[in-house]
Amino acid sequence: MLEKFEPLIKKLIKARLTGLMVDNEEHEQIENLETAYQIQEKVLEGLGNGSVFWKVGSTSEEAQKKLGTDEPGSCRVPGKYSFQNGDQIPIFDTHDVWVEGEFGLRLGSELPSRDQAYSRSEVISAIDGAAAALELVGSRFRSGIANSGRYNVTADCGANIALCIGEIATLPKSSSLKDNPAELYVNEKKVASGSGEKALGDPVNVMVWLANQQRRRGGLKAGSVVSTGTCTGLYKVKPGDNIRLSCGIIGDVSASLEKMAVTQNS
Repeated sequence: MLEKFEPLIKKLIKARLTGLMVDNEEHEQIENLETAYQIQEKVLEGLGNGSVFWKVGSTSEEAQKKLGTDEPGSCRVPGKYSFQNGDQIPIFDTHDVWVEGEFGLRLGSELPSRDQAYSRSEVISAIDGAAAALELVGSRFRSGIANSGRYNVTADCGANIALCIGEIATLPKSSSLKDNPAELYVNEKKVASGSGEKALGDPVNVMVWLANQQRRRGGLKAGSVVSTGTCTGLYKVKPGDNIRLSCGIIGDVSASLEKMAVTQNS
């Protein structure tokens, strides 16, 4: 079924590794969301997908409207694109890079595959910590994120470029991230702000959505860290920028951006 998409899969892998771009009109068009996720899995295999990190996107009404969808999208983040507080993150500026401020939630226990839907209380019981998270997003498609469509964005690893997770904070059971602030700084200038409410009304709601998406796809392992979607909106960044997110009770995370040279070979 995926044979006709092999050229696209190879191009997406090469583009992420080298900084090159993919022309929308030069590949078979993806017909549905399930095929898009299957292509995504093949791309991840080519990149080396061993990682405990996940990203969920399109968790705000604004993002869903831009992509013409009514639900979030998910993708694992390969270890080579996962970073910690204070790291230098290499980026290709050809990929039209933007930063988002998000909340990262860690699972202390497994949410395995099963037929029955997970309840909110079950997911809350599985979460053992939270962190400030910076996601860098962009597009390997020349048309950009907003003009590529949901299927292409999903195939292109949910537009993920990199994920930077701060130190995990243990939250009291009574804590809520819904009203917790998220303030985004670029070169120490505050450029955007929001709260957990922007992520499906509450970052926990995003975890519930992902748990129920993945219960039919292998489940979620203990130790998984999930970045739950933008609470600040997107802000354009470039190599040389320093970025920081301040998230109230769960602390800060920061990183600097380093320019990667575009190459013709993977």
